[in-house]
Amino acid sequence: MMKKYSYTELEAEFARLGYQWSTLHVIGVRSKANEKNKFDDTFYLVNGPMMQVFSGTTNPGTHWLKNLLNPKGTAVLKPGQYIDAYQLGLHQGKYEALVQRKPVTVYRDGDKDDTAEEQGKEDTGLFGINIHRANPSAISSIIDKWSAGCQVLNDPKQYATLIAACKASGKKAFTYTLLREF
Repeated sequence: MMKKYSYTELEAEFARLGYQWSTLHVIGVRSKANEKNKFDDTFYLVNGPMMQVFSGTTNPGTHWLKNLLNPKGTAVLKPGQYIDAYQLGLHQGKYEALVQRKPVTVYRDGDKDDTAEEQGKEDTGLFGINIHRANPSAISSIIDKWSAGCQVLNDPKQYATLIAACKASGKKAFTYTLLREF
């Protein structure tokens, strides 16, 4: 089971990495376990002095690792801070999500095995690496087609909380920071 970090621990890690700590931001932490096709990562919504913890994945599912959408390989978001890279919009034109608005960097995992890996060539651009949910009405346990490189929350109630906080903030752009488990 992945460690849950405190507000202070995350703030200290941001300071260590030289990242900006803003009043409202979304943080993903990629699990060292990297369980195949499982939602084993953690998301944090920092909103002023408050912090909420959500479950999800920062990795693509097995389906897209084996069936490449891009001939260069499946997108695996590179850990880093993506300042103001997201805005509220529609994921695949269907429902509200945090959609990519500025370039992000991904690794192109093209070996077609069932493990998402930080390997392959780096690729930077607008790829639709969104922050969205899996199933709209139930908690998902298997990633499969829910992520082709997006950051995906597997609990629809937690996801609704995230989107509501983003809307309530009145902000037009949101920072997403992806960390490795530390």
